[in-house]
Amino acid sequence: MEDRLRQEPASPSVRERVQDSFGRQGLMSHLGARLAHIGPGRVHIVLPARPEVTQQHGYVHAGATSAIADSAGGYAALTLFDEESDVLTVEYKLNLLAPAAGDHLEAIGSVLKAGRTLTVCQLEVHGVRSDGTRKLVANGQQTLIRVSRPVE
Repeated sequence: MEDRLRQEPASPSVRERVQDSFGRQGLMSHLGARLAHIGPGRVHIVLPARPEVTQQHGYVHAGATSAIADSAGGYAALTLFDEESDVLTVEYKLNLLAPAAGDHLEAIGSVLKAGRTLTVCQLEVHGVRSDGTRKLVANGQQTLIRVSRPVE
């Protein structure tokens, strides 16, 4: 039952707010990342492995790996906030467990504890091969702060 709830989609208004915000992120666009799942307290971001995001050994660079992990956690938190709130990362720690190899990476941000001011998320990044084989390549934790949404 927990797996079903973890894949539950967010409401249409929350999905739209997350998608709009994600679309304004120049780095995610530059990297070629895309949203794969938006659910209450849980967001998945996929990054195709291609030469532009690799390091010298051909693995996806740790900078790209950590960027998608950070964004997945931030958007997971945002799914639980009201429309007048936004989110900023206060800190995060990411352990790189294995070379980031695969046809794409999938970052999963999951809210562990949502608070009025601070929210804590779990971060995971998996290397995914074309046959569906998955390997955990990074794991971490993040603290985010709720801020007022900027006036546009």
